[in-house]
Amino acid sequence: MTVRPRPHLPMRPAWLCRNCAAPWPCGPAQLDLAAEFYGHSIALAFYLAASMQEAIDDVYGLGLRPDLPVMHARFLGWLSLARRPRRSPRL
Repeated sequence: MTVRPRPHLPMRPAWLCRNCAAPWPCGPAQLDLAAEFYGHSIALAFYLAASMQEAIDDVYGLGLRPDLPVMHARFLGWLSLARRPRRSPRL
């Protein structure tokens, strides 16, 4: 019997990872999302922007004020790293 790893999904309204309790998208979630959306970076950006908006709405719903620059960095700031093309080795 093999045990499948638990996915790193968000737990709302806190937007913490259900698996590791880090702010979502955590590192493993970022890797999973980059693999799932491979070749579709615009779709990934739209998905993450929509998720960020939901997270902001949830924070307001909890009666708190979100730190918008932190939210942007958390949800979208890592995208440029996911889009970098692989460099071919120089001969």
